[in-house]
Amino acid sequence: MRITQIVNVHSESPSVKTYTFLDKLCSVARPGQFLMLWIPGIDEIPLSIMDATNGLVSVSVKVVGDATRHLHSFEAGATIGIRGPFGKGFTESQGRVLLVGGGTGIAPLMFLAKQLRTKTEHLAFVEGAKTKEELLFVNELGGMCQEKNLITTTEDGTAGLQCLVTQPLASLLEKEHFDMIYTCGPEIMVKKIFEITEHHKLPLEASLERLMRCGIGLCGSCMIGKYRVCRDGPVFTTDQLREVKDELGISKIGFDGSRIPI
Repeated sequence: MRITQIVNVHSESPSVKTYTFLDKLCSVARPGQFLMLWIPGIDEIPLSIMDATNGLVSVSVKVVGDATRHLHSFEAGATIGIRGPFGKGFTESQGRVLLVGGGTGIAPLMFLAKQLRTKTEHLAFVEGAKTKEELLFVNELGGMCQEKNLITTTEDGTAGLQCLVTQPLASLLEKEHFDMIYTCGPEIMVKKIFEITEHHKLPLEASLERLMRCGIGLCGSCMIGKYRVCRDGPVFTTDQLREVKDELGISKIGFDGSRIPI
């Protein structure tokens, strides 16, 4: 573990903050990789890397429990611990590329979009959230994808289309061809996107979110099928998702080691 300090805190929404800190090793991470962030005296949590460049690393964190609530009280200058980067990231594609994200799953896709924007023939993004306030990085994504290639959805209809993010995806794939699709977000959403891309016979890379305690494949808390999400993922290909489709979006291992429904 490396000890470092937070150099900047930025509020993205009422429940999400982006933390930027110095870390040489994680600053060369690939989109899709994650790190373990230690909150002194509280806990260590896995976080997708949202950006990494010139020695600086950023992560976007939503309040979901005690550890993230404590982290949200931190300001610039606070001390944290870092391990990583861990896991397998996204592979970069050219041609026509579509990214689909929900919630804080937008963070690693933002990182990926920054890498792809000058390398692809066409870059499009579909983002979903429960309400307008929870839509993340809309302006930045609109600049990278051009506004006409950015579709937003909210469940309550306060911004964009009133529907789940999977609804415009299905319509879009009926009209346009894409060479690669990337996704990250709630596992139920990922499962539906996997089913849609399978129907259209399109390649997919999906970043999965599971309980991760060690980050290095030892504890087994993040297992899905034969795979350890922290080490074999968190990014999985279409072929790998087919192997775990009976578990994907259905069940996971809980804190006590028992299998629980998603």
